[in-house]
Amino acid sequence: MISFSSYDILILISFFLILVLIGLLPSIKDKNSKGEFLLAGRKMGLTLFVMTNVSTWYGGILGIGEFTYNYGLISWTTQGLPYYIFAILFAFFLAKKVRKSNLHTIPEKIKQVYGLKAGIISAIFIFFLASPAPYLLMSANIFEIVFGFNKYYAVFISTIVAVLFVIKGGYKSDLYTDVFQFLVMFIGFIVIVYFSYQKFSGMEYLVQKLPANHLNPTGGFSIYYLITWFIIAFWTFADPGFHQRCYSVKNEKIAFKGILISVIFWIFFDFLTTSTGLYSKAYFSDSIEAVLSFPLYANAILTSGWKGLFFAGLFATIYSTLNSFLFISSSTLINDITPHIKKLKINKISFVTKTRYTIILTATLSLIIVLFSESVVQLWYILGSLFIPGLIFLIIASYYPKLKISTWLSELQLIIGFGVSLIVFILKMVGIDYLSEVEPLLIGLLAVAIIQVYGHFKRLKN
Repeated sequence: MISFSSYDILILISFFLILVLIGLLPSIKDKNSKGEFLLAGRKMGLTLFVMTNVSTWYGGILGIGEFTYNYGLISWTTQGLPYYIFAILFAFFLAKKVRKSNLHTIPEKIKQVYGLKAGIISAIFIFFLASPAPYLLMSANIFEIVFGFNKYYAVFISTIVAVLFVIKGGYKSDLYTDVFQFLVMFIGFIVIVYFSYQKFSGMEYLVQKLPANHLNPTGGFSIYYLITWFIIAFWTFADPGFHQRCYSVKNEKIAFKGILISVIFWIFFDFLTTSTGLYSKAYFSDSIEAVLSFPLYANAILTSGWKGLFFAGLFATIYSTLNSFLFISSSTLINDITPHIKKLKINKISFVTKTRYTIILTATLSLIIVLFSESVVQLWYILGSLFIPGLIFLIIASYYPKLKISTWLSELQLIIGFGVSLIVFILKMVGIDYLSEVEPLLIGLLAVAIIQVYGHFKRLKN
């Protein structure tokens, strides 16, 4: 499907070799130091924070292409704008508090504020919420398109590469590879937008070729549709990547400034990806599968060498998120779940060694999930709908004592948030008509919001 020259192949192979080399370079001095392996010794500066924060935000790049190809500028209105707003709110209201807590993971904070049971339940939620499976599937899809591998080989190779990124140096390896991928992803999309402008010019071509609603920021959708996407973006407060990077910086000011600067880079990258999606729609009209719009458009307009660089940018965008989520999910398992399983006889093994085993285990579980999955979007939908509702209010309230609820209500909030969302999801699957337009995540959020309000007023009365 994609035609590559020898130069393109050389660029892609070089890209992966450089990534693996960077991932293998860092070493860990203290094998029992959680702070060193999980958070790179809490020494991350502003530049490193921004580059890794920006690069890990875009793992769903093919989904962005699909959304823009199908609906136009509303992709930015729903997938960009709400997240800038909530990221800025996170910077002002949570970033400094997260760093000041001096913890390692979100479940540690939940455990500290609400008790052991809530901490363990939240850890299980974070483990699944941070699953690298959707990004592993997307990487495998690109491997299939680029190299012609079947799904099984593509998933296996994607998994091996992701593990090699982080297994030796831990979070340091994740950070250093993210810096390289930050550069490659921006260069790749700058290249394709430049070629597009040179070949087709700018707005005049898009206005002439695109459906009218594609250049409408609301896409002709209702205000309720837009509000739904803004509510979904609320999950930014529970994003484990945001918390991990805030835990690992030198001080609170870097966490605050870093997120605000990241928003500027996100706006620029969204301009690049949205422009690419619009040019793709204008070029192909309705003649291709939307999810393949980025790869097929690059294949159509880029010349030898530049094409390889763009596909390296696609891989960089996906892997920067894939390896980060693999590491977060693994560190949650070893730091917040396995220590409470008394029958596990792993206490004599160093913390770093245990975490490395856990990285392999997490990658293997994700590989199995991917082998039985067909849709990245469906994986996101399921994981987000089930595990986000119960976490959001507890995480925010854990940093604001006046919003704290009782221990038993916090446990109930986690269970109800998951349970209600699961029930709605199952009922939708079996075809209950009046639930066809209902989102499980929103119903779950409503249920836990009621518990949060009840718990807040009960505390005030006492």
